[in-house]
Amino acid sequence: MLVDTGVVTNEQLDAARVEVESTGEGVVDTLVKQGAVKSSNVAQAKASYYGNEYVNLSEMRLTDEVIKSLPRHIVKKYNAVPVFKDEFTMRVAVADPSDLDIIDGLQHSISGAVEFMVTSEEDLQSAIGRYYGGPKDDSVSKLIQDITEGDVDIGNLDAVGGKDDGNVVEADAPIIKLVNTIIVDAFKLRASDIHLEPLAAKFRVRYRIDGMLHEMKSPPKRLQAAIISRLKIQANLSIAEKRIPQDGRIQAQVGGKTIDLRVSCLPTNHGESIVMRILDKEGLRLGLPELGFFTDDQQTFEKLISLPDGILLVTGPTGSGKTTTLYSCLNFINRPDRKIITVEDPVEYLLAGINQVQVNETIGFTFARALRSMLRQSPNVVMLGEIRDLETATIAINASLTGHLVFSTLHTNDAPGAVTRLIDIGVKPFLVASSTRALMAQRLVRKICKKCAAPYEPTEAELRSLSIDPNNVGNATFRKGKGCDNCNRTGYRGRFGIFEVFVIDDETRKLIYQKVTTSVLRARAREMGMRTLREDGARKVLAGLTSPDEVVRATVGDSE
Repeated sequence: MLVDTGVVTNEQLDAARVEVESTGEGVVDTLVKQGAVKSSNVAQAKASYYGNEYVNLSEMRLTDEVIKSLPRHIVKKYNAVPVFKDEFTMRVAVADPSDLDIIDGLQHSISGAVEFMVTSEEDLQSAIGRYYGGPKDDSVSKLIQDITEGDVDIGNLDAVGGKDDGNVVEADAPIIKLVNTIIVDAFKLRASDIHLEPLAAKFRVRYRIDGMLHEMKSPPKRLQAAIISRLKIQANLSIAEKRIPQDGRIQAQVGGKTIDLRVSCLPTNHGESIVMRILDKEGLRLGLPELGFFTDDQQTFEKLISLPDGILLVTGPTGSGKTTTLYSCLNFINRPDRKIITVEDPVEYLLAGINQVQVNETIGFTFARALRSMLRQSPNVVMLGEIRDLETATIAINASLTGHLVFSTLHTNDAPGAVTRLIDIGVKPFLVASSTRALMAQRLVRKICKKCAAPYEPTEAELRSLSIDPNNVGNATFRKGKGCDNCNRTGYRGRFGIFEVFVIDDETRKLIYQKVTTSVLRARAREMGMRTLREDGARKVLAGLTSPDEVVRATVGDSE
């Protein structure tokens, strides 16, 4: 069948048969080992031969209900994974539909009708490990399985979560181990946030990886209170207070690295929801090219951040990579002859050779107060985490007018909108006009995984959505990720920025002084050659760095 369908050539088959004579392995196994055929091709051929449906388990996310429908010991015994379940039928994926022992055993073990589907042996074992825990699996799934099947007393908090002073009573207590494993797994998967969400019937765990939320194996609902209490103890929060939001921090060692977790606890209808932002203080080693700049934009940006004074604002919504961009700017201009001071809330990354100040609202050490004090330290460059109010904005702009280069961020949708935002806060238009050197808006898009990237042909609709002429893409390199272990079957690994850079010139300063609308400023920026976010994204699609879907998703508010 593999030969008839063109998957394997006769020459490859003959070569495999020669090797089989010396190794004694099967012909098909030898073809897979030689790389002549993929295990998924073999599974598809088996499915076709036996009249079963083929299923790619690596691209599926099984629900908790489906996973619970087949006990772990049955799954392990018969090497089978449930794919679908309703009140009459269960669909089960197996690797070999010709194995009558497996077929008969499953039919006797499952009440109701059973339909068999075929998947590859690799995908089957991966799914069993992911959802039911492998033989040496120390993952969250395995721990949850052990706790659920074992006799764990979760009524006594001291036995599973330590006492209120934060000391661990039993280092190997199951809940402590589970909480630690959730954090370690998130870090290994490059997650930026861990979401623990109490719902009516389940306690949901989700990781945000490359900006997208992925649901993980959920602990039983009965463990909810113990897990939340353990995390609150680690973050030095009050476990007695369940009515008001609380914020705290956890410091953890993962793989020899120190990571900080910013913990936010919010009361909801079904319990306290906890979100942990993972801050790898040693993980930032970004230069400007790694941010996603093409050469022309990078040269413009390098000139701007090397100016002696003025203010440069990076804008975008929460989670669009503004702070990372500013850190990369500081890394670029960090030299022994320059004094650089930052004011942040909180300090997210540690930079060598830079004075970093963390504000503390509880003792009245605000952005404005820190900024006033740091100007007496005679800095050359000042980085302000965020401009939030008139007082902070006024001090930052005055600093930029008195010989300091100031970097900061604002929450606006596009670059020209930052001018209107500053004037709305209460800054005088002439101050904005005279101090601002450039405005840059940015978004993050996912990067196509290098290991499974393959050429593909986009549809005309995809090209039109990015204003790309389908007749004018001769030299373009369109690529898409197929999904592999490296990218956790998503086709994407990592993120980079798309940018619009608005350099302020004398004509623009006159418009700002006249308090014109954002649309007029945007028209002026376009006249000067500013590329919009979507246009910059389209360039990166043509270069094969990301997909049209990603750019459209990130720039859905782009009016053009």
